[in-house]
Amino acid sequence: MSYDLLVNGVKHSVDVDGDIPLLWIIRDSIGLTGTKFGCGIAMCGACTVHVDGVPMRSCVLPVAEAVSKQITTIEAIGKTEAGARVQKAWLDIDVVQCGYCQSGQIMSAAALLATNPSPADEDIDAVMAGNICRCGTYPRIRAAIKLAAEAR
Repeated sequence: MSYDLLVNGVKHSVDVDGDIPLLWIIRDSIGLTGTKFGCGIAMCGACTVHVDGVPMRSCVLPVAEAVSKQITTIEAIGKTEAGARVQKAWLDIDVVQCGYCQSGQIMSAAALLATNPSPADEDIDAVMAGNICRCGTYPRIRAAIKLAAEAR
């Protein structure tokens, strides 16, 4: 079946089964590889994208459920106010170690700041709990989120 998706402001038509996870359409059909595959069961957060501004795990979201919605990936999050602040803070704090999880981390952090511009530690912990970092950069992630919040 053919589906029209709006990814990062660009319309893409894909002819796929509606049950295919959005992650594979983003990566394989559209060619945006910043969104990562981690676990395939929505537990690690590496595949996080925004769907109508809400962070979602693209590894379990059927493409048919993303039709007629605004999909934002890591490639375009820097065009949003919160996303730009988060990306700058990530660089300023030098958050990244191996980097594999960071696109999902940034997507979750940007969504947090878009809805809660001054999050407390508990708010950060609650939102970021679904994003796993095998390198353990959690203290730098929290510091970067706080820095991005202060930058507004």
